[in-house]
Amino acid sequence: MTRQRKKRGRDISGILVLDKPAGMSSNGALQHIKRLFNANKAGHTGNLDVPATGLLPICLGEATKVSAYLLDSNKTYRARCKLGITTTTGDAAGEVLSELAVPEISELKLQQVLKQFIGEIEQVPPMYSALKHNGKRLYELAYKGIEVERKSRNITIHSIKLDDFADDEFEITVACTKGTYIRTLAEDIGQKLGCGAHILTLRRLEAGPFKESQMFTPAKLQEIAEQGIEQLDKLLLPMDLALMDFPEISLSEDVAYYLCQGQAVTVSGLPKSGRLRIYNKSDQFLGLGEVSDDGRLAPKRLINQVELES
Repeated sequence: MTRQRKKRGRDISGILVLDKPAGMSSNGALQHIKRLFNANKAGHTGNLDVPATGLLPICLGEATKVSAYLLDSNKTYRARCKLGITTTTGDAAGEVLSELAVPEISELKLQQVLKQFIGEIEQVPPMYSALKHNGKRLYELAYKGIEVERKSRNITIHSIKLDDFADDEFEITVACTKGTYIRTLAEDIGQKLGCGAHILTLRRLEAGPFKESQMFTPAKLQEIAEQGIEQLDKLLLPMDLALMDFPEISLSEDVAYYLCQGQAVTVSGLPKSGRLRIYNKSDQFLGLGEVSDDGRLAPKRLINQVELES
C-alpha cells in the first residue's frame, strides 16, 4: 500500500509583495516568507541582486502557477551611480577594476547620454549574473575567475529619468523590459562619458502591476505575525492581479465545469487568438485559457479550486 506523502505547511494562496532588504538573496527571502506564512508551496518572480533592495513578489500556493508571467513583466528601478570607478561586479560590492578622472560633465551632457539608451538596445549580460552557461551560473564561473563570451540581447528601456546629479554621482529611475541589467546600463553610461561607472545602490520600485506602496519589509511582517497568522493572510493579494494584461472572460457554470475538467469549450465572443483570464459567474478566478486554432477556449493554466477552499 502506497503511503501518502504528508504535506508540510498550509494550503494558503496569494501574492505577498516583499520589500527585500540589502544582503538577503531572493531565495533567502522566499524561504523566509514561506516559513513565516507556514505555506506548503512558494516561489518568487525573478532574482533581485543580493545588494539590491525593493520589490520582490512572493507567490504562495496556487499563485506559483502565475509567477512565470511576472517574470516577463516590465520593471522599474532606482539606481544611484558613481562615475570614475568600474568594478568586477558593476556595483559597490565588487573589486575596483579601474579609476579614471571624471571630466567636467554638465547636466545637459548627462541627459543627452541617457537619451541614447532609451528604446530598443542591445545589452551584454554581466558575468556576475544568474544566467547559465553549460549548466553553470555565470556568477559561479566569475567567482572562480573564469570569463566566458556572452551573446548580446535585445532589451527595451522605456524611460530614464535623471533624479539627481552632483559631482561624480547621479541617480536615475529606469523603466525597462525583463532581462535588463541596470549594472550593465550604468557601466555603459559611464563608458559613453569616458570615465566608467558603477552602481552604489539599486532598488526595484515596480514589477508588472505591483508598486512600491504595496511592499512590506520583513520587520513589518514579523510585527504583524505576532498578532496572529490570520493577520498575515490579510496582506496577500489575489493571484489574478498578476495577469491583468490579459483580457477576461466569464463562463457559465456548465461551460466552466467542462473547462476545469481539461476540455476545450465553445464560447461566443472569443477573440481570434491569445490568452484570457477565466472566471465563473461567481467571479471566481479559474485560471488562464488560450484560444485554439479551431476557435474554442482551451485550458492553459488552471487553478486548483480544492486547495483554495481547503
